[in-house]
Amino acid sequence: MHKNDRIFVAGHRGLVGSAIVRKLEVEGYQQIVTRTRKELDLRDKLAVEQFFQREDIDIVFLAAAKVGGIVANRDYPADFLTDNLLIQTNVITSAQQAGVKKLLFLGSTCIYPKLAPQPMKEEDLLTGELESTNEPYAIAKIAGIKMCQAYNQQYGTNYISVMPTNLYGSHDNFDLESSHVLPALMRKCHEAKIKNLPSIEVWGTGKPRREFLYSDDLADACVYLMKTYSGNDIVNIGVGKDISIAALVEEIKKVVGYEGDVVYNTSRPDGTPRKLVDVTKVHSLGWEASTSLDEGLRQAYHWYLENYEAVTN
Repeated sequence: MHKNDRIFVAGHRGLVGSAIVRKLEVEGYQQIVTRTRKELDLRDKLAVEQFFQREDIDIVFLAAAKVGGIVANRDYPADFLTDNLLIQTNVITSAQQAGVKKLLFLGSTCIYPKLAPQPMKEEDLLTGELESTNEPYAIAKIAGIKMCQAYNQQYGTNYISVMPTNLYGSHDNFDLESSHVLPALMRKCHEAKIKNLPSIEVWGTGKPRREFLYSDDLADACVYLMKTYSGNDIVNIGVGKDISIAALVEEIKKVVGYEGDVVYNTSRPDGTPRKLVDVTKVHSLGWEASTSLDEGLRQAYHWYLENYEAVTN
């Protein structure tokens, strides 16, 4: 990337996109192009084509997606499949037609089989059955990876795909019905604290293990790889270590200052037993995560408190 490149960050208001914009601004990139959903619906093929033809975009970070936790994926599987397929297809095809120099596609580690060996390697893709609770979303993300690879093969494009592990940070979704586990737990602990509740309910057994990556670390990895990496092979982005949900709850309780009990609702699904990615490849490319879970949780909670009204209404 060059400092005078016109860089389109799709999904700039979300957890990942906002972090990428911050990283680019810190590094001195001044021609950052963004559009809200109201200004440009990425599901609208004609609108996306016209945008790319008009804006002379050089670089694309495709961070726009319909995302959510177990409940949202369970209740709206058609939306998760259709919306993400439309967004990806419209942006990738329009970028190629407009002669974009390079594109980075944000996938997800849910692309890997439910019972993949741990830690999950990039070559584990398509080697087994997916986790049923987010299969439509995973299928859409796999299609995005294959689109990038196919366009590279057929058109000689320079499109790369990265697979981040579970993310958290500022601009996260704290809605209890649609959020992922970490922000949901943070909100539950905070509201139990201010209401002086004796306990919080946590879905599942607390036994599943998850890996958590701070969103600003992912942004750093994305910008780094856009500068240094080209190739058809996907790249895992993570921290290389995981934590049980039960232990995560205790970490969040400490950060929030909540001292009540935790009640596990075992009638609710656990999801995948373990999700840890092998980060050997990204380390070999010269990048490692730098934010500890404790520091990341503190920063995320600080942002949550500062934006409490906006994120809870």
